[in-house]
Amino acid sequence: MFVYLDNSATTKPYREVVEEMVKYMESLYGNPSSLHRMGIDAEKAMKEARKSVAASLGAKEEEIYFTSGGTEADNMAIFGAVQARKRRGDKIITSRIEHPAVAESCRKLEESGFRVEYIPVDSEGVIDLEALESALDERTILITVMHVNNEIGSIQPVERIAELKTKAEKKFGSEILFHIDAVQSYGKMSVLAGTADLLTVSGHKIHGPKGVGALYVRKGLTIHPYLIDGGQERGLRSGTENVPAIAGFGVAAELCRRNMDRRIEIMKKAKAYLSEGIRSEIPDIRFNSTEQGSPSILNVSFLGVRGEVLLHALEQSEIYVSTGSACSSRKRGQSSVLKAMGLSDKEIEGAIRFSFSEFNTEDEMDYVLEKLKTEVKKLRKLGSFR
Repeated sequence: MFVYLDNSATTKPYREVVEEMVKYMESLYGNPSSLHRMGIDAEKAMKEARKSVAASLGAKEEEIYFTSGGTEADNMAIFGAVQARKRRGDKIITSRIEHPAVAESCRKLEESGFRVEYIPVDSEGVIDLEALESALDERTILITVMHVNNEIGSIQPVERIAELKTKAEKKFGSEILFHIDAVQSYGKMSVLAGTADLLTVSGHKIHGPKGVGALYVRKGLTIHPYLIDGGQERGLRSGTENVPAIAGFGVAAELCRRNMDRRIEIMKKAKAYLSEGIRSEIPDIRFNSTEQGSPSILNVSFLGVRGEVLLHALEQSEIYVSTGSACSSRKRGQSSVLKAMGLSDKEIEGAIRFSFSEFNTEDEMDYVLEKLKTEVKKLRKLGSFR
């Protein structure tokens, strides 16, 4: 049996997405900046996709800017916002468990002289709101926080953060922008752009194509352009648009929006079923994800086992999981997310992430549990566990 449980890394594209992309690669391959009919057809495809993504976020079409993915959209939001407001202040607030696209951007800005405050999280990976409120001051220009953590699935209280931001703006008399990295929540739970000034989403996390994402920019807000050349994306992100990917992204966004409740229910059931099986069948474990977290992510530490070794053992049975963020899995070192939550070295070393999609079944979970029990027992014996 083949079981794919690495959907936080990427997802299988919907058939309708592939068909839409092929159409714009084989037949309607015009440049949307061209004035002839083929260019106009390509421009129409982008308009339809922009409409679908906007509808999925409760946003206006003119607030959506297409990018090459979540990483670029995060960079575009952070650097664009900070550069446009550097005369007003120099402080950025973020959390200690951000995706590298945000964390590394903040570190780069620190090197340029900006001040960055990294807010701690609790043992469940939820940001400390009191610490965040205390960090807000008259020099703060940006708060950047992920909605759902990509490793453990913890959900940040973004509505409450938005309230604290508004309160601080009134207190200090200056604008503070709020950026949400919604890459892991988009398509898997309700995401409304109105909570933020800037919001990032990605195509390949919702059964769309790789190489495409979008940045929501609240109407009336000005940020500095990220790429400068031909003035595409209304001057904010220049470069010939990837029309096949954008068209495919639009289809995926529409399908996710239409089937949201059904999709969430399937993921919830798969997560709960596997969680209960692991809890009752495998001893000496630690759940790093909670029931209140994202329905699509379950992170578990198997004590006495190295996560990477278990990953490859499961791969031999065609079960595909992860040890953490796929974007940084080839970098050496411990998970900064699990470390920030206070886990021990052994707990971090044994962590595995299972991430679900609407295509997962109960039969698959039974198969995964059977193989997990066998491999964990075998690896613990080899490692002289206990």
